[in-house]
Amino acid sequence: MAMVFSDLGADLILGTFFVATAVQDCKLKLFVTDVTPDPNGGDVVGDYTEAAGGDYAAKTLSRGAGWTVTTDNDPSDAIYTQQTFTFTGALDTNPTIYGYYVTNNAGTVLLWAERLAAPLTPANDGDQLSVTPKVALSYGTPAA
Repeated sequence: MAMVFSDLGADLILGTFFVATAVQDCKLKLFVTDVTPDPNGGDVVGDYTEAAGGDYAAKTLSRGAGWTVTTDNDPSDAIYTQQTFTFTGALDTNPTIYGYYVTNNAGTVLLWAERLAAPLTPANDGDQLSVTPKVALSYGTPAA
């Protein structure tokens, strides 16, 4: 499943990277709502239920640090260092994680969301989920 930007998230990213002078950090969160991100970008933060319990905590994606930008490939991309969530047991909310989403630092604007290839239901102390946030941008038809 491909990553899908929300309309407001795309606006914030463009404004941040091309206009803003004060770039903010982002938050990486896991969602337990059995949804597929809207391919038309119409999703908002409220469409996703964040995981809770099992010692889960959202992670901060710091601006600058952690990002590797590669512009020589097609499409060009920015990849953040792999983030690993380690659980102490089952979640309190829906027990199954379906994907991740990234918000602005305040958690009020959805930047993008991606569904996992296979859902994960953490149940034991030490269960882990690793996510590597990646943003790929291009124009026209991307290379195969």
